[in-house]
Amino acid sequence: MTTKQAPLAEILRPQHLEEYIGQQHLVGEGAILRKAIESKVIPSMILWGPPGVGKTTLAMLISKQLHRPFYVLSAISSGVKDVRAVFAKAEENPDAILFIDEIHRFSKSQQDSLLGAVEKGIITLIGATTENPSFEVISPLLSRCQTYILKPLSRAELTQVLNHGVAYIQKSKGITIEVVEDEALMRTSHGDARKMLNALELITSQQVLTEQPLQITNDKVLKTIQQNIALYDKGGEIHYDIISAFIKSVRGSDPNAAIYWLARMVEGGEDPKFIARRLVILAAEDIGNANPNALLLANACFDTLHKIGWPEGRIVLAQTTLYLAGSPKSNSAYLAIGKAQETVKKTGDLPVPLHLRNAPTKLMKQQGYGKDYKYAHDYQGNFIPIEFLPDNLRGSVFFEPGSNKREEEMRLRFASLWGDKYSY
Repeated sequence: MTTKQAPLAEILRPQHLEEYIGQQHLVGEGAILRKAIESKVIPSMILWGPPGVGKTTLAMLISKQLHRPFYVLSAISSGVKDVRAVFAKAEENPDAILFIDEIHRFSKSQQDSLLGAVEKGIITLIGATTENPSFEVISPLLSRCQTYILKPLSRAELTQVLNHGVAYIQKSKGITIEVVEDEALMRTSHGDARKMLNALELITSQQVLTEQPLQITNDKVLKTIQQNIALYDKGGEIHYDIISAFIKSVRGSDPNAAIYWLARMVEGGEDPKFIARRLVILAAEDIGNANPNALLLANACFDTLHKIGWPEGRIVLAQTTLYLAGSPKSNSAYLAIGKAQETVKKTGDLPVPLHLRNAPTKLMKQQGYGKDYKYAHDYQGNFIPIEFLPDNLRGSVFFEPGSNKREEEMRLRFASLWGDKYSY
């Protein structure tokens, strides 16, 4: 009977904080979390970041560094009963750490079950999530935890991971590896150390002992991953690729492709709220004022999921997906806020024109605050052409109406009101 070998990413998981790669803003010399570890007093915390950036490893290293009991639960397979069992053990083992992976998948009642133990200090909670905890972790629990954001690994950090993996494989398999090109490895890893090591393991898994070195090229990487996509994506991170295909299909007004990728997510066990949130974002970013009802329907979809649950919720997702796919598209709001933000970054905090300032005191009025402001509703058509931008930005245009019926109407209205200023 052969024993299945652990994945390379698991074999190379750091055993000491000094071996940990990445997140220097948290664990580097003098960094906030490093100081907490060195003081041996750590708060309950939420580690928020994309897959493969070291959330689980960091939790384990904290426990090991502090010599504290360490309990692990997965929010996918654990319930309130499992949480209470850990609490019972923790009461006999002071200073225990409870690590909950994918804590965003815990329901409100499951998260509620954590509150008492966290507040009383029975356990120190470390939750890991790929989703924004502001939306996925209940406020009472979030207020009792510090939130630390983990970043995708940089190219230099991924190179460290790659070199570590190459060295281990060369020693364990007795082969020579030459990394001729690493662009494909970097690009497909997306800052994810686990993906990097999965790819390396796949590429080298079929290599037999030979005097000829194994050369890793971009072509070899891409072909190997395409042929072994399920193995490459062991942790299920491919859902990011599928949601990307889903969004692009809706954006591209292809209802059949959109409903196919939705079905892939439904069958793959994707979190329905994850899909619904993306539909809300898509309705604003890609449809916007071409059809304002799209955002209303997407929000209704999100709310309805909470009311009716699963599996019926898939029908609501399907209806919304098809509606958005069939809707006219415009990204004018997305472009407008981006352009305006870029201007703010370049020009800084320009002063608000005096006539637009609030004048609650006599002194402010004497200084000219609010002077010459004209109240639009006092004029015909509820409009009077005055300047609303800072002096340095007069005439700047951030919003360009899209080429759809609704925004063409907006274009004509602005042109009729402002004349050449907004003639577009």
